[in-house]
Amino acid sequence: MTVYQEIFEVIKARKAAFEAGTAQENSYTAYLFDKGVDKICKKVGEEATETVIAAKNKDNNELANEINDLLYHVMVLAANQGLDWADVENVLEERNEKIGNLKQFHQVDKNT
Repeated sequence: MTVYQEIFEVIKARKAAFEAGTAQENSYTAYLFDKGVDKICKKVGEEATETVIAAKNKDNNELANEINDLLYHVMVLAANQGLDWADVENVLEERNEKIGNLKQFHQVDKNT
């Protein structure tokens, strides 16, 4: 089991506890589930922006932290929507098999 799978299992457990009304007090994850998809999506967007800023600042320590914040919030979003992390990893594995197969992009003539 990868660390991401382990974290996702914790997130799913927090979701189940929230839904059962037994969420741990002061659980940030339960707070996100309580606020719903709009709040979770807002956090994903904020963390994505902070990831971009860290990259632009060329601060790899900050970048590593922001990427992890982004991944955590994406995992909360996936759990909220009923998407299992294994499904996300399966897509990544499928794409990994296509490495080296450059897609041909449709080019648009902007002058016409």
